[in-house]
Order: sequence, then C-alpha cells, then structure tokens
Amino acid sequence: MGPSCAWPDPCASCPSGHSLRLRPAGQNPGVTDQQTAPAAIRPADAPRAPRLHYAWIVAGVCLLVLLGAAGFRSTPALLMEPLNTEFGWSHGVISAAVSVNMILNGLTAPFAAALMDRFGIRRVAAVALTMMAVGAGATVYMDAPWQMMLCWGVLVGIGSGSMALAFTATITGRWFLARRGLVTGVLTAASAAGNLVFLPILAWLISAYGWRSASLVVGCCSLAVVPIVLMLLRERPADLGLLPYGQTEEAAAAAETAATASPAEEPKGLRALRLLRQAARTRPFWLLAGSFAICGATTNGLVGTHFIPAAGDHGMVETTAASLLALVGVFDVVGTVFSGWLTDRLDSRKLLGVYYLLRGASLLFLPALFARTVHPSMVVFIVFYGLDWVATVPPTIALCREWFGEDAPIVFGWVFCGHQVGAALVAFGAGLVRDQLGSYDAAWYGAGALCVIAASCALLLRAKPQPPLATATGVPVTA
Repeated sequence: MGPSCAWPDPCASCPSGHSLRLRPAGQNPGVTDQQTAPAAIRPADAPRAPRLHYAWIVAGVCLLVLLGAAGFRSTPALLMEPLNTEFGWSHGVISAAVSVNMILNGLTAPFAAALMDRFGIRRVAAVALTMMAVGAGATVYMDAPWQMMLCWGVLVGIGSGSMALAFTATITGRWFLARRGLVTGVLTAASAAGNLVFLPILAWLISAYGWRSASLVVGCCSLAVVPIVLMLLRERPADLGLLPYGQTEEAAAAAETAATASPAEEPKGLRALRLLRQAARTRPFWLLAGSFAICGATTNGLVGTHFIPAAGDHGMVETTAASLLALVGVFDVVGTVFSGWLTDRLDSRKLLGVYYLLRGASLLFLPALFARTVHPSMVVFIVFYGLDWVATVPPTIALCREWFGEDAPIVFGWVFCGHQVGAALVAFGAGLVRDQLGSYDAAWYGAGALCVIAASCALLLRAKPQPPLATATGVPVTA
C-alpha cells in the first residue's frame, strides 16, 4: 500500500493508486478544503473568482483616454510655424493661446475630483473628451487669434484639465487596492507614450496635408473614445457587485463600518479651497510650488511648446524635430520609473536639487546643438533631458506627503497648478522673446538660470521635524 494522499473520495480510486483516505482538516496547513477538492465536487454555490477583474478593463479605458489627451498637448508645438505662415500670427500670439490652455488645465485639475463625485466619472470624461474634440475641430475654421484662444485655450484647456491627475487618482482609488502604485505609474507614463505615438504622425500629416488635417485627426480620435467610455467605464466596483481589486470582504466590511461611523465628508470642492488656504500659510508649500512651477516652465512651457519651431529656425525638418521630441517621451518613462525607485531610498530634497541642476546645465548647452540635421550631441541631449523630464514628480509627491500627510493628494493638485502656471508664463514669454530677438537663445539661457533657483528651493526645504517619542510612562524623549 503506497503512502496516503488527500484524495477526497474514500470510495474511488485516485490516479496514483494510493490508499484513499480523506485527510482531516487542518493537516495541510495553508491549503483550504476548496483548494484541495476537485472542481467537480465543490459546492454548486461556491463563488468563483473571475479570470479578469473588471478593474483592469477600467484601467485600460483610462489608459486609452490619457493617450488621446496627450495628443492635444503635442499639437500646439506643431502648429506654430504653419499658423505663422498662413495667418501671419506672431509666435507670441500663438503662445498666448497655449498659455490660456495650460492655466485652465492647472486650475481645473484640483476641482476635477469634485466634478467626478458630483456627476460621475463617465459623464465628466465623456463631456471633457467632447469639449476637446469640438475645440480641436473648430480650429479648422478660425481666422482670428481670439478664436484660437477660445478653441485651443478655453475648450481644450478645461477638457484636458478635467482628466489630468484627478482622473487617474479617482480611478485607482476606487478600483484598486493591490497594484495601485503600479497602475498609477503606468497611467502617469501614458502621457509620455501619447507624445511618442502622436508627434511623428501629426508632423507627417501637417507636412503632407496641412495643419487642418492634424486638428481634425486629433478631434476625431478624441470623439471616437467617447462611446468606449460610455460603454465600458463604470463608476465603482459595487455597481458590478465586485470589490476593489485586491480587497477582501472582511476589509470591505470594516471600511464600510468606519465610513458609517465617521462624520459626513466635506465636499471636495470646499475641501480643496480650505486646504489651499491652509497650505499657503506654510513655507514648504511655496518652496514646492515654486520649484514645480519652474519644472513646468522648463518642460511643457519651453521645450514642449517651442523645441520644434526653434529647431525649424535652424533648418531642421519638422518631422525630424517631432521625432526627437517624441524620443524625450521614451526616456521620460525610464527616468520617471528610476526616479521613483531612488525616491524610496534617497533624500527627496537632494534628488530634486540634482535633477534641476542637471536640467539647467543641459538647457544652457542646447542653443549650440541645433543644426539642420541630427548629430550625436543632440541625441545625447535628448537622452539626458528625457531622463530628467518628469523625474521631479516622485520626489515632489513624496515631499508633499511628508509635509501634508493625508491631505497630500489635494495639496499636490495645487502644486501641480503652479506647474501649469509656470508653463503658461514661459510658453508665452518664449514666444515674445522669439518675436523681439528673432531667436530663442535668450529663452534657453533664462530657463537654465531658473533651474538653479528651483534647485535652491528644493535644498532650502528642510526635513519635517518629527514629534518627540514617548516612553512607556508617557514621558516624551527626543529621538
């Protein structure tokens, strides 16, 4: 007789021919009865875990939405020269519309979560996508600068702001408990991937069929996502009788009990204003907001908006310049992931200081690197600058969390607002510099100097004092 096994039916033969005795419960630690029993003899009403949790479908829809939104941020840099050629609009006038877009994007973001709570994620996302589609599509009929400010500045700015940080935070907060950090990282990197996908395609369309074709394609892509959002996006896991991915029934019951016992939650719109008022009274908030404003100024505001027209001033073909800017997005993903890894291990203040100093040094060299064709020095700049593009985000979030605790997500929303305001001011200012001086060189040098200021802000931000430790008798002691 062979060794005993755990085959559950004592009257049948197991495939190995062992003597068949049901192992008593508890003799196989870590394995439940349902795990040892074959599927055929499990109770008929035993719940089966779905092969694919619906949270992943929701995350996929969110990824698609963010990829499409990235196309809108790519387009203004490509329209600068065509609009200047056709209408005679100056770089400053065109940059003003981009600035309005960035400011409204930043101001809308802190309140987007409140909009989603009040009207639902699906409705807000569908309306935002439609607004962006209308704004992009209507630009084909414009013939005055104010129309570009209305279409590209107001409509696209509010629409894209409604699906910025709050969209990702709301989706991951409602649908994921496990893998939340991973999903947040992937969705955040979708913006860079969107630039990678859209920039070369849009540049080719503009060179082959004119700038209106690019606006129509971007608008149609945005509109095409709306039915997918309405059909597949769901507000909460409970709508489908599910728990958030990774949450157990016991944890869900405890969370529901805690929510019932807690006082009524303050409306998020009012809370956002209250936290802004409180945070604005602190020195760390202004140091973080100031440094992140310079981050926006030296990325989206300057390079994202003016790199392609600046390369065109030196004879580089627009499609080539767009491909270089798309490569920034590739290395941005690598740099951001690596920065997150470093943030878990090193002092975030020192990391920010190094990031800004390295970015400033690279921008000071950039004017000498522009040429008609791509050469190795420019490729080195693209790789180096791309790794640093949004590497500042993980340590900035970590410092917000250190100083503002549970309120950090909303406070970071206001810090991000500063990022967009800085981007808007420099996007407009660099256009004026180009109009007045005939070159972007002064803008690049000024951006390098701003990075030194940002590094100083980061290094001036001291570590938050820790409360004194308490002994077993309750007497406080210093750490």
